[in-house]
Amino acid sequence: MIAVIQRVTRASVEIESKINAEIKSGLLVLVGVEEADTNEDLKWLAQKIVNLRIFNDEQGVMNISVKDSGGDIIVVSQFTLHASTKKGNRPSYIKAAKGDIAIPLYEQFVQEVETQLGTSIQTGQFGADMKVALVNDGPVTIIIDTKDKK
Repeated sequence: MIAVIQRVTRASVEIESKINAEIKSGLLVLVGVEEADTNEDLKWLAQKIVNLRIFNDEQGVMNISVKDSGGDIIVVSQFTLHASTKKGNRPSYIKAAKGDIAIPLYEQFVQEVETQLGTSIQTGQFGADMKVALVNDGPVTIIIDTKDKK
């Protein structure tokens, strides 16, 4: 799994001109599932995201997690994170999992984030044409690939 984690002061997901998800302070997480992903990957990634210390403490040092800050999370599926641009100018998405594999893993990932966070989160809609808006705070953007574990 690949995740792009963005610390935000606000974020929203619009589907068919209707707000599907909206938060104030927290994280917007774009996540891409690949064929080789497992339950171990999604559990590791959920734990890492919820406990990542990227919110400022009283001294202005990034030392607090979204869990400890009381922030919210929106998770949005994004298969294009697995784009390969090695050949030509048209990206290949061959590593991105097809729906029969990606949807259950994505749904399990959302449940695992909720379990780790201790509260419900908001999401986009798998496969939908979504309009994602955000105000990146910092800006702080972190990319994590579970295959690298870094």
